[in-house]
Amino acid sequence: MPQSLSRRSLLGAAAAAGAAGALAAPTAATAGGAGHGRGRVPRDQISVQLYTLRNQLSIDLEASLAELAEIGYTRVEHAGFVGRTAAQFRAALDNAGLRATSGHVGIPQPFDADTWKRSLEEAAIVGNKYIVHPYFGFGADGPIRDAAVYRAFAADLDRAGALARRAGLSFGYHNHQAEFFPQTRNVRPGTRVTGFDIITGETDPRNVHLEVDLFWAFRGASDPVDLIKKHRGRIRQVHVKDLDANAGFADPGDGVIDFGRIFEHSREAGLVEYIVERDDAGSPPRTSADALVTAQRGYAYLEGLRF
Repeated sequence: MPQSLSRRSLLGAAAAAGAAGALAAPTAATAGGAGHGRGRVPRDQISVQLYTLRNQLSIDLEASLAELAEIGYTRVEHAGFVGRTAAQFRAALDNAGLRATSGHVGIPQPFDADTWKRSLEEAAIVGNKYIVHPYFGFGADGPIRDAAVYRAFAADLDRAGALARRAGLSFGYHNHQAEFFPQTRNVRPGTRVTGFDIITGETDPRNVHLEVDLFWAFRGASDPVDLIKKHRGRIRQVHVKDLDANAGFADPGDGVIDFGRIFEHSREAGLVEYIVERDDAGSPPRTSADALVTAQRGYAYLEGLRF
């Protein structure tokens, strides 16, 4: 990055490059169908999933983290260490005044306790409070529809969560859409069970909390409010990712998801982190720096949301 490009000008460059007409953050009166004024998202519980900024972080990790802090973030959720060691990544966060309270780390498959313990050690170095398995549900032939596969995976999740709990960490599971598909093999005739049912039903809530990705829940045809009512106190984190009219990604507040309706149930859910994310935020045709615009808009939206 050129020396002349300061941290403050970085976001301005991003806006000019790809979002000049859309930079103004949505207000509580216009965004997400909310505005009742009874509740709000605590600022210190707003986070951002760094996968959103993966391309920009690879260009300049330190300046990008500093920009997140200037936007107002105090915490982030990492997805890897951007080519650094855990200690180096922690140092970059510390320099920016950020905490990586959460991190996406896949459990070993097949499960290996020693390998997982090393991941837990790295999580402690980075300063994580939460460690979350990021992805399951698809095999070589597409979505997994065999309940036996989910049962075996749920057993591994529970083992991983028990080890995490002993290490002082809260272990979570992050969904996509395939978990909500009904299983067709190794199920009792006449019954309907989804992968998500198996994951939640065959893991101990003390070992495995839920990080519900609101976008992917809707794509899996599951209402997050119904998930909250079914799993009271277990949904500790959410990914605040919006859905556009074509079922694609949108910046928080720009799409069709009524986040206010969901967050009215935050206490019932057990929510402690609201994590801004957009999977394509810095991918073509958007520029890498456009991900900073998404981060800014997401923070402003959550800060201004009333429900």
